[in-house]
Amino acid sequence: MSVDLLAQAMNTIKLNEREGNPECTVKASKVIREVLRIMQKYDYIDEFEFIDDGKSGFFKVKLKGRINNCGVIKPRFPVKKDEWFEWEQKFIPGVGFGILIVSTPEGMMSNEEAKKRNIGGRLIAYVY
Repeated sequence: MSVDLLAQAMNTIKLNEREGNPECTVKASKVIREVLRIMQKYDYIDEFEFIDDGKSGFFKVKLKGRINNCGVIKPRFPVKKDEWFEWEQKFIPGVGFGILIVSTPEGMMSNEEAKKRNIGGRLIAYVY
């Protein structure tokens, strides 16, 4: 049985936001760090710090109460550079309301950045 750490992390963040908690902890990985960095850049979370527990560690995430919903996108659909509008309609409720997090050849970024750079990638998660 494989464990999707990113799915667990997004679910933990969503549930703690709904409960109104000021912070939560999620297991650490490189992918989760990049997703948290993008969420922080777009002002969905406040700040996060890595805490080493001698194993894989975890992130302590300070929440802002701005997330209505977030989650991973499975399977990781490939998106061509001219298909962004279609995928935004499937996962984001409105124009300018939320972001898709995508893995591209230039690293992980939001759909907005990928559109500006005119590149495609694979869908990882959504946040709004």
